Amino acid sequence: MNVKRVVSGLTLFPIVVILLVFGNKYVVDIAISIIAIMSLHEFYKAFRTGNKANPIDWIGYLAAAMISIIHVVPSSWILKTIGILLPTSILLLFLHVIITNLKIDIKDIAVTFLGIFYIVIFLMFISIIHENLENGKFLIWYAFFTAWGTDIFAYFVGKKFGKHHFTEISPNKTIEGCIGGIIGAILLTTLYTIACNYIFNVQFPYAIIIVITFVLSLISQIGDLAASSIKRYTGIKDFSNLIPGHGGMLDRIDSIIFIAPFAYFLFMML
Repeated sequence: MNVKRVVSGLTLFPIVVILLVFGNKYVVDIAISIIAIMSLHEFYKAFRTGNKANPIDWIGYLAAAMISIIHVVPSSWILKTIGILLPTSILLLFLHVIITNLKIDIKDIAVTFLGIFYIVIFLMFISIIHENLENGKFLIWYAFFTAWGTDIFAYFVGKKFGKHHFTEISPNKTIEGCIGGIIGAILLTTLYTIACNYIFNVQFPYAIIIVITFVLSLISQIGDLAASSIKRYTGIKDFSNLIPGHGGMLDRIDSIIFIAPFAYFLFMML
């Protein structure tokens, strides 16, 4: 793992800690909204760079901006608000097609909506977990530790022991690395559970945490491959060079994006 990647990771970690530990719900919502807009920009730019589509940026950015006010509405309306956001986005997209006399085609609409669903809707669940679930400020770290643990352990185990490659989407990934990532994530979240139970007395059940981590680790790796498939399709190496050693914002959060909504529903078990 190169030095730039390590330095960037060590720099970003305390920022995430400060935001999620000390930030109130409005600060977290605004931060997630900004991250969503940055990620959408990279996502749409990738499709333009590869001449695959011409997304309607402003509708995606408008949807991402909605994250910043998600906790202005009553808690009981948050999931309903997400439900309203999706058909409204489709309505605006086709309205744009009508107004521009078909200068925007169905592929452009599909890519624009995919960005809204894949990035905006999924990222919203980070704010929802953090503020709307009991012990959400503790639970949200399971998503992050699972994603980070999977990424780190998969890299080192794959580099050291990886022999069985299984997909052309990301040729460096191996079965050994995937297994190592799952085991590493479970070890990391188990240690975190011990800390939570003994220091903060929240009493999370170990068996359920292990099962949740196992599922989320698999989803994390699918999320990473999903982002790789987009980059391969559009012919780019990274979504941007925003974060040294990591690429763009979307390169850094591709696993978290996939984990967040599934984590929310799995955490309901607790």
